[in-house]
Amino acid sequence: MSAQLRETADALAGMLWREHTVYRDRSGVVVIRGEHVQRWISLSTGAGRDEVLLRAGRILEGGTTAPARSEAVAGLSAGTGELAAACRRLLAEVAAAPPAPTRAGGRRRSRTGRMRRGGSPVRHTGFRSWLLVVGAVGIVVVCSAGAGVLR
Repeated sequence: MSAQLRETADALAGMLWREHTVYRDRSGVVVIRGEHVQRWISLSTGAGRDEVLLRAGRILEGGTTAPARSEAVAGLSAGTGELAAACRRLLAEVAAAPPAPTRAGGRRRSRTGRMRRGGSPVRHTGFRSWLLVVGAVGIVVVCSAGAGVLR
């Protein structure tokens, strides 16, 4: 089934885009990437023996793939023409969907979740940290005095 899926993906990629990359990801899903249109399509085995799950999504800046925006189930026996039509419908849905919101540069959050003023990356040593430092120095002084080093 996986060899048939790869062959189908190669034929499908040629019908959809002139420039494409076909590969198998870690989970065994065959992915077709169209870098020039910033879209991807994946084919994986469906619930039935002759079914294939088609998923489509966007390629983000930097080349990472966004989660699938639309998906459909199609039969492998339908032929590459019908699979290509189903993929085009999915790609049209992806293109019609608004882009995912990106986080603006805004203010930075500190580790505690509070907003920093001015976005300053300066870290301040907390009260507990100073207590630990003073306690460690005190233990060293007491031990050295008991050993007779400080006289």
